[in-house]
Amino acid sequence: MSGGAFVGEAEAYGILQRSGILPPRHAFATDPAPFSPGDPVVLKGLGEGLWHKSELGAVAFIGYEKAAVDRSAEAMRGRVEGAGHRWIGALVCEKIAFARSEGLPSEAFVSLTRNETGWIALFGCGGLQAEALSQHAGVLRWPIGLMSPAQALAEVREHLVGRVWLGRLRGAKALTDEVRLGAFLTGLWRLAGLAEEEGLTLLEMNPVALDLRGDARPLDAVGRRDPRPPARIPPPAGFLDAVRAPRRVALAGISSREDGVGRIILENLRRCAALEGGLTLIKPGQDILLGLPCVASVAALRNRPVDLLILAIPAPAAAKAVSELIAQGGGAQVVALVPGGLGDGADTEGLGAALAAELRSTRAAGRWTPAILGPNFLGHWVPGIDLDTSFIPQEKLPPMHPEGGSLALLGQSGAFLLCRRSRHRHLRLLLGAALGNELDVALPDYLEGLASDPRCRAVAAYAEGFRPGNLDATLYAAMRLRERGVPFLLHRAGRTAAGQAAAASHTGAMAGEVDVELAVLSRAGVRFSDSIAAFDAALSWLASYPKIPHGPVAILSNAGFECVSGNDAIGPRPGPARLEPDTVQALREMLAAEGLAGLVAPRLPLDLTPMASESAYLRAAEILLRRDAGSLILGAVPFTRRLHTDGAVGRGFAGMLAELSGCLGKPIGIAVDAGAGYEPYRDSFADAGLPVFRSVEEALLGLQTLAG
Repeated sequence: MSGGAFVGEAEAYGILQRSGILPPRHAFATDPAPFSPGDPVVLKGLGEGLWHKSELGAVAFIGYEKAAVDRSAEAMRGRVEGAGHRWIGALVCEKIAFARSEGLPSEAFVSLTRNETGWIALFGCGGLQAEALSQHAGVLRWPIGLMSPAQALAEVREHLVGRVWLGRLRGAKALTDEVRLGAFLTGLWRLAGLAEEEGLTLLEMNPVALDLRGDARPLDAVGRRDPRPPARIPPPAGFLDAVRAPRRVALAGISSREDGVGRIILENLRRCAALEGGLTLIKPGQDILLGLPCVASVAALRNRPVDLLILAIPAPAAAKAVSELIAQGGGAQVVALVPGGLGDGADTEGLGAALAAELRSTRAAGRWTPAILGPNFLGHWVPGIDLDTSFIPQEKLPPMHPEGGSLALLGQSGAFLLCRRSRHRHLRLLLGAALGNELDVALPDYLEGLASDPRCRAVAAYAEGFRPGNLDATLYAAMRLRERGVPFLLHRAGRTAAGQAAAASHTGAMAGEVDVELAVLSRAGVRFSDSIAAFDAALSWLASYPKIPHGPVAILSNAGFECVSGNDAIGPRPGPARLEPDTVQALREMLAAEGLAGLVAPRLPLDLTPMASESAYLRAAEILLRRDAGSLILGAVPFTRRLHTDGAVGRGFAGMLAELSGCLGKPIGIAVDAGAGYEPYRDSFADAGLPVFRSVEEALLGLQTLAG
């Protein structure tokens, strides 16, 4: 274990006592001891940076006798110093008799870890078998600032250790009660406050056992102090208005090559009618280029500033241009850095670090700076005004829906966003933005702006990590979105769940940062996708139904396999709809009227068979949604002549389903499990504003992801 200043057991015990959590009675071997001859004690050799004493033979269980203690302590000192640790001293600790349940885990692992969002408490199986047990029981993670001890107690009650302690397993005797366990957790919350006062970043107790009275007692405790990073200084307020609806845009990096990055960006910008007369090129030595006015440098923007400046020029020139803007005190509200080589692996000159430092120092002094997008800024899209700042040719992507929508799609990976746009041809976006390397403007800054925008009703994002300060800002932005009822779906890439769980069970200092992120953000209402497939499925629902109810789902299809496989996949969340007797009767009457009596059983999933027409689908959907279902997945296997897969009838069917959904305020997802020849049929549903999927399972995956 490296980094930071080590907090040894004696100091950690002192902090525990102040919180009301009682460690063993203890004293250094050189001090007067609160023990009588023959008392069972544990002798511990403490060394600077020594986290695992038993591995060096620095733990001994003996009967208290001063001479024996001194001999053992001297031997321990030799082993500790021989391993390179500065000797702190020998600690004599009371050997606590603790309660056990035979054959069951009776010890807990508890730690407090401070990250930029505050203190996180971890609770899991402790002792020698902690790693093995964690594969079955997992680790609970509690953001101290977002939860109460009572909420933590409710989760401990269902954890394996809590069930053992409280006697909630068959044949197990209770070792404690909820009053004592609640008192320990209340002390843990107090301990976080004391650890903050003491400047700690980690305090670990492993194991924590119950004494014979049922009180939780930490048998070992160590910690660490680490330097804390400087507070994040966000970009200037209002940057998002300039991103979403710029009136004046300047572009540097136009070359004679038609396939050059700057030329493609310009082609895309010129389609935006709102920028008519508002485009300026930065091109030394020219007054007019491609019919647009030119200026020689960013100095010309000082007296005629733009909302957005796009720099598609080499990294050194881009960094120099930003510094010139800062020095002159204006010129562009937002600057987009298209090139890489600023703060990444290609930045051999430290350009990114220098620019970031300049932004920080200038803002700290209260002076003007622009907001910086990127580097590696691929671009952004605002479909409602046909704004496209990307360097992707128009013919390479499907056109954006001209009406736009209420969904914001954000991503640290520009390629990820491009793939989503290509896959989801009918996606209705309020905003799509590639975040690039986030030297300045980052995910939480977009979230803060969107939380204040009533047009934004859902957010989906892709992240590969958080720079210092950004996780905390993301947490509070997510809480603002939740307060307004805006769902936030996040795909956190770059995680290995099994490895992180094993590390977290072993030591709080090794708890995976991704796990901490998930623990904190999930408490703020963020929904996470386990795969890109799950993200895509959830994205389709969000684009059409930002306010998806969490009620039960009904499956309706004309294919038996979809009903069977859908029933297998439905899971407890959102869970299957259950039909009330009056609903069964209404379905029975409808089936008779549609000529399906005797062919179709009025139950869920409802298999209408290939004999069903659009009329049967519509009538069944209305019955289910008016009565017992919170949402509906409609599987339309298109091979029967009873379904009209082209022409006005098919489009009319899609329109009536969309109207039914809007009238009842309940979502309908369409699954068309068929080949490329049926794309026009899928399009008819998508054009009506309904989410379309390749299978019932895919539709269910999206609902399950959003249900959390």
